[in-house]
Amino acid sequence: MKKKKELLRVFQTSDRLLAILIDPDKVDFSKLESLIQHLPKATTHLFVGGSTVEENLTEKLVRQLKARTPLPIFIFPGDYTQITNEADALLFLSLLSGRNPEFLIEQQVKSVEKLKNTSLEIIPTAYLLIDGGRETSVQRVSKTLPMKQENVQAIVNTALAGEYSGKQLIYLEAGSGASTKVSTAIISAVKKEVSIPIIVGGGIRSKKEIEEAYQAGATMVVVGTAFEDNPEFFTSASKTVEVSK
Repeated sequence: MKKKKELLRVFQTSDRLLAILIDPDKVDFSKLESLIQHLPKATTHLFVGGSTVEENLTEKLVRQLKARTPLPIFIFPGDYTQITNEADALLFLSLLSGRNPEFLIEQQVKSVEKLKNTSLEIIPTAYLLIDGGRETSVQRVSKTLPMKQENVQAIVNTALAGEYSGKQLIYLEAGSGASTKVSTAIISAVKKEVSIPIIVGGGIRSKKEIEEAYQAGATMVVVGTAFEDNPEFFTSASKTVEVSK
């Protein structure tokens, strides 16, 4: 069944997109209303997912978010069991930074039966795990090593391989709770070589760092842990640069 590409076009025609990542295993459902109320005004998307999520919890969260906000909701899955038609779109991830076939192709094959007649907009995404200074859940679950930040050319070449193989987005990820974000040098180098939009996430803890990622070439910035830990950080960090669209 042919799917529309309306949500992908937003990436292709916009800049300074901001996604808040909500992990179903970490969110307090009793405080979801307050969480939504504290979303920064610049938020354009919600991402839902985690490296490991209890069965059916993703669908429960998406339904409750849908009842509270009109923002488009993207599934950012740790595995195929997190896919739900309740969302608007799916980042169809291939972990190109690693060589574990389970996350290069096996999870994608396992998802096919769920996706044959889905209403989700499926967006092929090259997923690159970049060293964020500590072992992340993505690294543990995928059993792959992140790419070293100093190996800029290898990261660029991997991103280009993703584009050449038909991916529509590049996701540069330092990992949830990373102590070091993806460097602006990496973002700039990838931006210079690829012609598809770039998503950057992991280790971003201030509006200043969000702005720096945009300036380096990110189309979308994803914030997760910083918002989980302190939903007020977008408004409380008065000395940082304001996020603007």
